[in-house]
Amino acid sequence: MKKIKTRYKVLILLSFFLVIYIGKNAFDICAFSTEDQKCRADVAIILGAETYNGEVSPVYRERINHGITLYEEGYVDRLIVTGGTADEAEESDASAAKKYLLSQGIPEEAVLMEDQSSITQENLENSKVIMEENGYKTAIIVSDPLHMKRAMLLAEDAGITAYSSPTPTTRYVSLRTKIPFLARETFYYIGYKWYRVFFHQ
Repeated sequence: MKKIKTRYKVLILLSFFLVIYIGKNAFDICAFSTEDQKCRADVAIILGAETYNGEVSPVYRERINHGITLYEEGYVDRLIVTGGTADEAEESDASAAKKYLLSQGIPEEAVLMEDQSSITQENLENSKVIMEENGYKTAIIVSDPLHMKRAMLLAEDAGITAYSSPTPTTRYVSLRTKIPFLARETFYYIGYKWYRVFFHQ
């Protein structure tokens, strides 16, 4: 009976620390989401989101719109749009994003495409290759606010000298949309941090 009580207490204690750990990471993600580090950089990397039949989704559109603002205000000279081709899609997410940029008056020579990725880590690793090929050293990372904490960690691991600039017109504005996004980001952020401990060189 005494052993059962001891195990129960240990389980309660571990559960308590787990809740605190998860909560701390969620808090860090929320706190960082309000930071805008934009400054003069070579490029803006616009992290990918869904597209539909060659049209950017509302979420991706607002990320791209923020990239346009950074370009027009002189923070960057080039925009890297990211995202590969989903199953059964006829064109990549990056291609749809480029098409949208051109429709908004951005010159074609200012747009670079990373169209081989399917996840954020690949967005950034592949963009790093594009940067190296073109001699670019610094990048502003653009995404939704709650995505930025993990994105910046991934950018660091990709070897990018990066600055965070979340889109101020994110589509994730209500609790109904924010909570699932935060839960997902917290899960992936914690998972990646532990992955780094055991596997990242």
